[in-house]
Amino acid sequence: MSLTTNNDQPTTKTYTKNQLALRNGQDRDEIWVAYQGQIYDVSRSRLWRRGNHYEHWAGQDLTAELDKDAPHTANVFDNFPVVGQLV
Repeated sequence: MSLTTNNDQPTTKTYTKNQLALRNGQDRDEIWVAYQGQIYDVSRSRLWRRGNHYEHWAGQDLTAELDKDAPHTANVFDNFPVVGQLV
């Protein structure tokens, strides 16, 4: 994890794909997914309880999967806090 800042912008945590992969709900309580560069904490969702949601797994960038075959829009992420940026 690293911190970045852009003058007047608030500090944003950044994570690599490897760091995101550790938040898969298996070894830690954190269940995170990425979409369009943002990382969301979906831990409180009952649909992600075991680190998976249908055929999708936490700890990954789901941009391509959501854009291709999800039955919902990206607005589903409005219900979850952003915890950082994927770099």
